Amino acid sequence: MSEQTRERGPEREADAEHGVVVVGAGMAGVQTAVALREQGFTGSVTLIGAEPHQPYDRPPLSKAVLLGTAEGSAFDVDFEALGITLRLGCEALGLRPGRHLLDTSAGPVPYDVLVLATGAEPNRLPGAEGVPGVHLLRTLDDAERLRPVLARQHDIVVVGAGWIGAEFATAAREAGCAVTVVEAADRPLAGALPAEVAAPMTAWYADAGAVLRTHARVERVEPGDAGGSGHVVLDDGSRVPADAVVVGIGARPATAWLAGSGIGLGTHGEVLADDRLRTSVPDVYAVGDCASFPSGRYGERLLVHHWDNALQGPRTVAADIIGAATGEAPAAYDPVPYFWSEQFGRFVQYAGHHTAADATVWRGDPAGPAWTVCWLREDRLVALLAVGRPRDLAQGKRLIQAGTTMDPGLVADPARPLKAATA
Repeated sequence: MSEQTRERGPEREADAEHGVVVVGAGMAGVQTAVALREQGFTGSVTLIGAEPHQPYDRPPLSKAVLLGTAEGSAFDVDFEALGITLRLGCEALGLRPGRHLLDTSAGPVPYDVLVLATGAEPNRLPGAEGVPGVHLLRTLDDAERLRPVLARQHDIVVVGAGWIGAEFATAAREAGCAVTVVEAADRPLAGALPAEVAAPMTAWYADAGAVLRTHARVERVEPGDAGGSGHVVLDDGSRVPADAVVVGIGARPATAWLAGSGIGLGTHGEVLADDRLRTSVPDVYAVGDCASFPSGRYGERLLVHHWDNALQGPRTVAADIIGAATGEAPAAYDPVPYFWSEQFGRFVQYAGHHTAADATVWRGDPAGPAWTVCWLREDRLVALLAVGRPRDLAQGKRLIQAGTTMDPGLVADPARPLKAATA
């Protein structure tokens, strides 16, 4: 990170509270605007969102909104009372940091401080763009397009057995649809969890009445005609009937619009932020799904595409923006990553980062309804995945934060509270 990110230029300090522009009106953007006010920021705050809708939360889209039990998931925030200006239906197109200008579909927007919170966008299925009946599930409009599809109890093919694919398959089965999930890898969650941990989850699909086909790569999607069912054609030549296809094959940071801006990007296209979420350009921060940050706890840079990161990071951004004028720097941003998923009647929670672990300890029978996997490094808990064991998750997260030394033998006893399994 260049030295210019370490110190705000003196010519900017005087007006640091004059105008903060936040681009992106999802969780990270909204929470940044709110955190600025909660921490006493008195300058102008403008929140820019590409969608025309009031800012909303995304997790309910794959659950209540999709199933029609909720009309929407707008944030319960009184933006007017907080003095936050909303500019909706306004897309970010480019950035000219030398002139402190954000280029948008509504024209250039000047800023004193800019926060990038544009999130991530779903990966698209090659060759399927524009094909009738092929859907993504990322936005409120996506969910509303899919709701009547589920209501008609159609044959659904889900491409991808990751977190979003499993959650959508769960909702589709609840709606009474016939569901086939096709996954190119040999197991669900292949990109997220080790094989031995993901293996027990394979049975969840059949238990819920969904068909899971692994080693199944999509060759093409053939839409139906005259009201007939279409097909997903796999690379082995087999054809799966599909009234609708939902693509859930991961997401990438929504940062293509930053090309040529001078903002440093990583190998996944994410903004490379420092430990206070500042970018390589002065007066520009990045938070949430679009940014990675260096973790002192794990000794590597983390790119976390989950809700909790978008909730926690804004507090550091707000504190650093305010502290830039007062000389008070916040603590480094180094959270214990956390996320949850509700799928096939199970509540799955994960905390930490397991890739550097040197030991894996199971608590409970993975064939049963409730179990936990703990990852240790030098007998310290670094991550855990809890299925139906929320107490393990809550205690484990605190143990990870504290760096407590654990006794692996005691950890393996599912009847013993994790907090009582220390060395």
